[in-house]
Amino acid sequence: MVQAYRFALDLTPRQERSVLAHAGAARVAHNWALARVKAVLDQRAAERSYGLAEEALTPVVGWSLPALRKAWNAVKGEVAPWWRECSKEAFNTGLDALARGLKNWADSRNGRRAGRRVGFPRFKSKHRCAPSVRFTTGAIRIEADRKHVVLPRLGRLKLHESARKLARRVEAGTARIMSATVRRDGGRWFVAFTVDIDLGVRCPARTDTIVGVDVGIRHLAVLSTGEPVPNPRHLDTAEVRLRALSRAMSRKEGPDRKAGEAASKRWRRAAGRLRRAHARVANLRRDGLHKLTTRLAREHATIVVEDLHVAGMLKNRRLARHIADAGFGELRRQLTYKTVWNGGLLVVADRWYPSSKTCSGCGAVKTKLTLRERTYHCTTCGLTLDRDVNAARNLAALATCVTGQQTAGSGSVAGRGAIPKTHPRGQEAVKRQPGPARLAGKTGTVLPQGRTAT
Repeated sequence: MVQAYRFALDLTPRQERSVLAHAGAARVAHNWALARVKAVLDQRAAERSYGLAEEALTPVVGWSLPALRKAWNAVKGEVAPWWRECSKEAFNTGLDALARGLKNWADSRNGRRAGRRVGFPRFKSKHRCAPSVRFTTGAIRIEADRKHVVLPRLGRLKLHESARKLARRVEAGTARIMSATVRRDGGRWFVAFTVDIDLGVRCPARTDTIVGVDVGIRHLAVLSTGEPVPNPRHLDTAEVRLRALSRAMSRKEGPDRKAGEAASKRWRRAAGRLRRAHARVANLRRDGLHKLTTRLAREHATIVVEDLHVAGMLKNRRLARHIADAGFGELRRQLTYKTVWNGGLLVVADRWYPSSKTCSGCGAVKTKLTLRERTYHCTTCGLTLDRDVNAARNLAALATCVTGQQTAGSGSVAGRGAIPKTHPRGQEAVKRQPGPARLAGKTGTVLPQGRTAT
């Protein structure tokens, strides 16, 4: 199985300049190859407008990774005379990113890629793109003191923390480092190792338990056991400081692209303070989600979540800020691969399954239930229960139709159709019966980068 280990780096000024040079080399190769592909596509489009036949058009250029690499090697002496100062992996990083972007764009246009329409790749800017470089070959190892890593051409880099967790697995032969990516995020440098790891056979602590997870804004998650997980609201907590830093930055002299004027040093320092404040909020949110999902995946054998349309929920201008701060999509993404790691099962309920409107005692479904009604009152059996706990119990009961186990609740409920709920002019949503997302190709780990040769 493929996992990632991420560590913070403590770079010297000289090492930071070297990493930035490699990231700049990747950007140069990416922009050159993109300009070459775009010029040919624009030329062919212009020739079609002239009425030329397909066989008379300008020949197409390949945009797979081997084709782009071959074209770059033929002209790198003219385009980048300094190419010997950087590792070959730096140029490969930019070409690989472009190859994946072009493949996703072509697959999206031809209907081979699901989801939102993917746009055509854009040129990378030094000021707007996070510097990053990826190494797949050469000397990539962790030093014996476990406080330093060795990367090609960059040499020996110091870590902020110990890498003993990864070093122990490498020494034991249960892990193999496949690649290393150095990236600047929130003003700090990080190195992420892509590792092919042997996890062995794992099983949750409770092999016969089923838990339903109902996410929300008032509580980050409510479990079917009745346990509420509080929503820390990190963005709201840091709102006063973020506004003060934003006002302070707006009073400085920023960049003027029309006039060609660069930003002042005071503006850059203020922008760095604001960037670090936003990075702290993101780190706090990520840490809380990781702790919650790790605990659920290690303790329970079956976890049931809802298939929420988060992109549609973010269109609500009154709740979009709080929904984005909670991280609904990130919570499900982490549960997706952590259940596989720990030998559990993730069940994804149908998007239109009425978990909040259904009574967990008798199974009666209400016609309407407003968001203001935080307590569920059943007019059929008289059940009075917290709205979120009732929804979580219904989700836990939904797993019986998949696992065959019996839990408290209304039992298995068939998935509802999606046609009546969709907009008449919009795309028809696909009806999905509740079941393990792993069987539907919705779970698993992300494949490593660089597989665009085919």
